[in-house]
Amino acid sequence: MQIYGFPGMKVLLFAFGGDASNPYIPHNHVENCVVYTGTHDNNTAKGWYEQDATEEEKQKLVEYLGREIDESNVNWELTRFALMSVANTAVIPMQDYLGLGEDARMNTPSTVFGNWSWRVTAAQLTPALAEKIAEMTALYGRV
Repeated sequence: MQIYGFPGMKVLLFAFGGDASNPYIPHNHVENCVVYTGTHDNNTAKGWYEQDATEEEKQKLVEYLGREIDESNVNWELTRFALMSVANTAVIPMQDYLGLGEDARMNTPSTVFGNWSWRVTAAQLTPALAEKIAEMTALYGRV
């Protein structure tokens, strides 16, 4: 990666295990990387918080933020981390913008059935959502 300049991946769902040296935690990001709230092979941000995150990871996330959060806003807090990262590129899955749970997960590795079936609907793409995405994108200089 270093020889050819390929960017690394920083998946925020992996950021809150371990200590402050965790390479996925935002303060350890580098410019030549792509930061994701999660990928197609992970749960959604809300699904991760509800189903997968340990109590230790949840507590570390709260400490890192400096305020309490819950399943109703974890998607926006992880989105904020991704957009404010020094990473050159930030990728936010639509499921995380929409605050959807585990039922909107794209893929569960090593399973045969139930993958790649989630679809966004026109009704989910509201002017309010577009405005919030636009505001955050501008706020963190990603326009």
